[in-house]
Amino acid sequence: MIKKFKNKTSILFGILLIIIISIIFTGCNKETASDRFNIYKEKWESKDYEGMYEMLSTESKEYISKEDFLDRYNNIYKGIGAKNISIEVDENKEEDIISFSINMDTVAGNVDIPDYKLTMVPEEIDDENVWAVDWDESLIFPEMTLEDKVRVDTIESTRGEIYDRNGEGLAVNGTLINVGIHPKEFEEGNVGSKIKQMTKILDIEASIIQDKLDQNTNPDYFVPIVKLSYDDNEKLSKVMGIEGVTQKEVKGRVYPGGEAFGALIGYINPITAEELEELEEDGYTSQSMVGKLGLESVFEDRLKAQDGKVIYISKINNGQEIEQITIGKTEAKDGENVQLTIDKELQEKMYKEMDKDVGAATALDPKSGEVLALVSSPSFDSNLYSTYITNSQKAEWDNSDVNVFNNRFNSVYSPGSTFKLITGAIGLEKGVIKPNKKMNIEGKQWQPDSSWGKYKITRVNDKINQVNLTDAFVYSDNIYFARTALNIGAKDFIKEAKKFGLGEKLSFSYPIAKSQVANDEKIDKDTLLANTGYGQGEVLMSPLHVSLVYSSLVNDGNIVNPLLEMKEGNSPTLWKENVIEKENIDILLNSLIEVIENEKGTGNDAKISGIKLAGKTGTAELKKSLEDEDGEENGWFVAMDTENPDIVISMMIENVRNRGGSHHVVPKVRNILDYYLNI
Repeated sequence: MIKKFKNKTSILFGILLIIIISIIFTGCNKETASDRFNIYKEKWESKDYEGMYEMLSTESKEYISKEDFLDRYNNIYKGIGAKNISIEVDENKEEDIISFSINMDTVAGNVDIPDYKLTMVPEEIDDENVWAVDWDESLIFPEMTLEDKVRVDTIESTRGEIYDRNGEGLAVNGTLINVGIHPKEFEEGNVGSKIKQMTKILDIEASIIQDKLDQNTNPDYFVPIVKLSYDDNEKLSKVMGIEGVTQKEVKGRVYPGGEAFGALIGYINPITAEELEELEEDGYTSQSMVGKLGLESVFEDRLKAQDGKVIYISKINNGQEIEQITIGKTEAKDGENVQLTIDKELQEKMYKEMDKDVGAATALDPKSGEVLALVSSPSFDSNLYSTYITNSQKAEWDNSDVNVFNNRFNSVYSPGSTFKLITGAIGLEKGVIKPNKKMNIEGKQWQPDSSWGKYKITRVNDKINQVNLTDAFVYSDNIYFARTALNIGAKDFIKEAKKFGLGEKLSFSYPIAKSQVANDEKIDKDTLLANTGYGQGEVLMSPLHVSLVYSSLVNDGNIVNPLLEMKEGNSPTLWKENVIEKENIDILLNSLIEVIENEKGTGNDAKISGIKLAGKTGTAELKKSLEDEDGEENGWFVAMDTENPDIVISMMIENVRNRGGSHHVVPKVRNILDYYLNI
């Protein structure tokens, strides 16, 4: 009986306890622990750390101050690059203990962090009963405790390198010498005198050295001043003789081809704020180096390296790290190496022959389409952007009328008489030219009738009056090709010229300006059509396009696609087919051979004993009007070996008036051909 009474009493006590708890937490009935956590979750996902702190329990706020709380979340989340935070709540069996996981994007990629547990505790705040968050470091990362640190380490990657066809480096990762100062030793003696010596040797402003010294606060720190190339021995030897000057090896980009490759290869430099804003989503950081010009820029997406990152908890015990717990990790990704078809030694030879004349030159294998050289002159040494630019170099650039950073080989120019091959090919195909039929031309000037007013076509040589196709090439007779163009007619001339790719963009790794036969592909005046026939008027071509047109003479009348990269399985592909009819190839080729072989040929100075060359000179007059007789002149020469074709070179040099016109260019090309074909 007593036992039965006790059971009833227990039941009644239990019911009473439930009623009491219900009464106590009447204020909580409006909002469950889960509801409260969802508010905390939203603040967390939006990085409202201040709002998160306000939801902590009284005990938690005694454990960590608001300032420390905000600092910890701000510093850690900023350090790991936390973005797009998403919290997924697990199925919870207990109301006051919330299990969840976090997914976020970080510098180490997207990470999933499971096993979070958060305890909600009931508290009375402002006479209202609410659920509060019981906080400790495990709510930053589950395995984290008070003394632990969150760290991010970089796993270094390597930028891709650029090589020539023979494996010679053109843009490689090497070692530079960082010349600097050990302040404690440097300040012993006359500092002003030492700075003066350094400025003289290094050719820099004294303020550069002084400012860096002033910014340093530790006399034992190495203060870097400038970087030097490893081969700058004389300068390095002199500056290292100054007490307190020291050196360190550092990694850096090295450009073994120097000035001959400036425009082609370009350089890398630190990313700008504007570039970072655009490229940050592609993995770039404020410490990234990016290609600024040339192939360093063109191939940036392939050359760029992606550093790896590892986020970890550094477990600390008595001030010592005892363990590392990885939160997230991405492996480093090295950039892709690129091997070019370019021949380093040939490029250097061509640049040297141009001798800083303003112009451009290209060389290619006419059978394969492999581009052997792309030269812009004058140029700059890319190594200056890995080391530093001296005062003398800055002054030279500032005082020059020539912009060395203007890439000329990818521009288009009036091709002058080198264009006559195209006019000749069109004339033969249309039947306007009969190879052995002579055109009667008398005097140096010609016009069809008085409708041209004072304007007349002028030729250089008026000693022959009966001119056939070969004569016209040998003597570069403008009147012959002008009259041929007029006989073809503007519509057909434009149509046929476009078969050679004029008006189309070259399919080529390096962006090359588009050639044209006329502005808006329209020739509406006979004078313009006549001038177009011998490469004047509004015709514009790049040196590479000129070389490609001439390559058709040894490719059955087809133009191959130019190649800039050595790749497995590379084989010639055609860009344009049947631009020259097969029965006309030998006619044109033999005429161009005569340009060089014939003693009276305009290209005779290019003749090399034992090697049969074909070629064409060109002098492009840059007139402001038809009447202009004082315009500048650009000189051209394009030439190739013909029996076992290995190379075709096209070179253009600006401002050759009073310097021999195209004859200023011919010996340069001859020397290059002699070097290349007789190696």
